Amino acid sequence: MRAVIQRVSQAVVHYNNEEVSKIGAGFLVLVAIKVGDAEAQVKKMAEKIAHLRILEDETGKMNLSLIDKKQSVLLVSQFTLYGDCERGNRPSFIHSARPEEALPLFKLLQSELQKFIKELPVGVFGEYMQISLTNEGPTTIVLDI
Repeated sequence: MRAVIQRVSQAVVHYNNEEVSKIGAGFLVLVAIKVGDAEAQVKKMAEKIAHLRILEDETGKMNLSLIDKKQSVLLVSQFTLYGDCERGNRPSFIHSARPEEALPLFKLLQSELQKFIKELPVGVFGEYMQISLTNEGPTTIVLDI
């Protein structure tokens, strides 16, 4: 499982020219499920995202989590995070889980994150979306579990 976590002051997902989800301050989390991922990886990823200390405290030091600041997560599935370009210029996605395998794990990740995060809108699974965001910092973390 791979996640790209972007600290944002706002993020919005549009699908079919309509706004489907948005947050203010928090994390935009792009997540990919790989072949063979299971519940254990999902639970570990949810814990890591919720407790990741990349938000600034009163001294400006990255020392606080989403839980500490009561901020939001916008969760978006993005299978292209496992695009492999090692053998050419066209990415291969053979390591990305098929939708029927990935969707239940994506929903489990959403459920596990909701144990920690009050506001947790999501993108539209498996669909072409437009995502707008304002990075804070910018701070971007890549997690592989």
